[in-house]
Amino acid sequence: MRDASGRASSAAKRGSRRGTGKPVYLLVSHHHLEMRSAIARLKERSTARFICLIHDLIPIHYPEYAGSGQRDRHLRRVETAITLADALIVNSASTRDALAPHIERIGSKPPVLVAPFGTDLPKLPDGGELPIDRPYFVYVSTIEARKNHVLLLNLWRALAEELGDRAPLLYLIGQRGWEIENVVDMLERSPALREVVIECNALPDIPMVRLLRGARALLLPSFAEGFGFPLLEGLALGVPALCSDDPALHETGGNVPEYLDPLDGLGWREAVLDYASAQSPRRAAQLGRLRTWRPTRWQDHFAAVAALIAETVARN
Repeated sequence: MRDASGRASSAAKRGSRRGTGKPVYLLVSHHHLEMRSAIARLKERSTARFICLIHDLIPIHYPEYAGSGQRDRHLRRVETAITLADALIVNSASTRDALAPHIERIGSKPPVLVAPFGTDLPKLPDGGELPIDRPYFVYVSTIEARKNHVLLLNLWRALAEELGDRAPLLYLIGQRGWEIENVVDMLERSPALREVVIECNALPDIPMVRLLRGARALLLPSFAEGFGFPLLEGLALGVPALCSDDPALHETGGNVPEYLDPLDGLGWREAVLDYASAQSPRRAAQLGRLRTWRPTRWQDHFAAVAALIAETVARN
């Protein structure tokens, strides 16, 4: 951080000497935010405005899903942002609301902009439809405890045992994370899951989009989210979604997806079996709601951020 701080400070000073206006230090990652003294020095040396993006507060509010020591580390990051930032950006109103008690506790009140992320999906070449002859579902996520893969694996094991080769398939797209021994044991040692669960740890964008487009639904049974990129991208592709009853996912999906309690195994089973059917009334109803849904756009995100930067620079 010391080197990065020095480089940023030098660049900011050069910009000021060239008459390019007041410098702005824009930080869009949580990395280094816990190093408050380095950021304070940067502001002092360069007279830069400091604006940063807070993605979520999950390690603070759900420390059971974070690594050892991550709660305190993330709390230091958030406190640095609130104390030193001239303005804050968050990706959702849910993140803003989670941040509000910390702002109140610290007493510094930087402006907070809610700027949802957008999506730019790759254009697919003609043809190349996937030769999958069974209904299937997709979960796009790093495999970690917070994402609740255990719910789906228990459900699919039961479906495989009951329905045999009539059971729908489940595609898991994402790398394996940390502290997932029970999930790995199920994936690698359960005979019932071998025929119905396909793990795709490193799938390029175009094959992933093709796979998503043919799914009966995108599944998101996670326990906590800050935004929900997979939901945004899935709905933008016209794919129905079954997801957790989570505030951030509600914000992204609106009234389109079906929302279920992440612990309601029977509710997820009923929804999956209904959506797997070619004559699913619930899926047809969601497709109807999806026709009027519009994804957030990156250009709107960046326009809002640019306006915030201009306002922050203009403010005494």
